[in-house]
Amino acid sequence: MATTTLEAAYRPTDDEPFMNDRQKEYFRRKLTAWKEEILRESRETLAALQNESENHPDLADRASSETDRAIELRARDRQRKLIAKIDAAMARIDDGTYGYCEETGEPISLKRLEARPIATLSIEAQERHERNERVYRDD
Repeated sequence: MATTTLEAAYRPTDDEPFMNDRQKEYFRRKLTAWKEEILRESRETLAALQNESENHPDLADRASSETDRAIELRARDRQRKLIAKIDAAMARIDDGTYGYCEETGEPISLKRLEARPIATLSIEAQERHERNERVYRDD
């Protein structure tokens, strides 16, 4: 696969064909950078947790430390799930479905993809999904 060259200032616009090679490369780089940042933070957290294994003689200190650890591990679990979504988005770039709503097949706005590059639904479909979720949750 040929690599598309992008200048640093490039931002996708509605004036060009949707999901052309430049846009795909732009979002691939954005997703890759996001994933690398999450993995870097993960390594730092793991190192901090390993260094933090000292024994706290004070019960309150120990409880506080364990609570902090639990919160950190929950955050890492959410980030693990986010990495799976980033990987899925990159697979959609490869198979040509990235940027298109899973429900309607219509393009997802560039503004939405810029804000949430792992989006799989257009704003309209997402809002519909959330409304339905609320209706069923209220039952």
